[in-house]
Amino acid sequence: MKKLALVSLLSLALCGPAQAFGLNTLLSAGTDLVKSATLSDAEVQAMAAESSKALDKQAKVAAAGSPQAKRLAKIVSGLSSEDGLKLNFKVYLDKEVNAFAMADGTVRVYSGLLDKMTDDEVRYVIGHEIGHVKLGHSKKAMQVAYAASAARKAAAGSGNANVAAFSESEMGELSEQILHAQFSQSQESDADAYAVDFLKRHSYKLDAAPSALRKLAALYGNDSSLLSSHPAAGDRADKVEKLIK
Repeated sequence: MKKLALVSLLSLALCGPAQAFGLNTLLSAGTDLVKSATLSDAEVQAMAAESSKALDKQAKVAAAGSPQAKRLAKIVSGLSSEDGLKLNFKVYLDKEVNAFAMADGTVRVYSGLLDKMTDDEVRYVIGHEIGHVKLGHSKKAMQVAYAASAARKAAAGSGNANVAAFSESEMGELSEQILHAQFSQSQESDADAYAVDFLKRHSYKLDAAPSALRKLAALYGNDSSLLSSHPAAGDRADKVEKLIK
């Protein structure tokens, strides 16, 4: 896929105006497309840190003394790290039922999720999102987003696509791509299994996993942010119940 993307860029360059696609820009973009497939864990963490800053700037973040922030602090009390990942938590004041985690330990929970879930159900969702990070799903999503951004920078003739070279708007676009990445059915199932183990490790209530999934399905069908691109919530709930038993 990466080779095809590079070939497409080169073909476009040969067909388009010379001034729009300089050879150095194309070579740089080609390097970035290849690099996207071999991003190190340190590079992914650095990209996640920059992305989380961009997303925090775009979002309305709950103040530390707000009811939402206080509740999340209670929910994650004692959870400063997980599986070697140092965690940092914030609440986004947004009615969307959503949450996400990133490779630098960023965990963001939307107030819409807090409104619909019990404390233990929120813990399950957090464990699920951390699972995407620890199982490498988020890294793959970043690689895809990085490759797409490299292609856009090449088309715009803006040169190097290293994270440090992204403009604020470009970083915002990259962050949005990462945030809205879609995971496969097997990735979702694996993250559910990780979340069950997460609940066990911390002595949280295990039945929060299927109850959270069934609650989302009852409230939204497959239209919620946490379910829209995922396997059917009922099927996932059945699977995690089997894991618990």
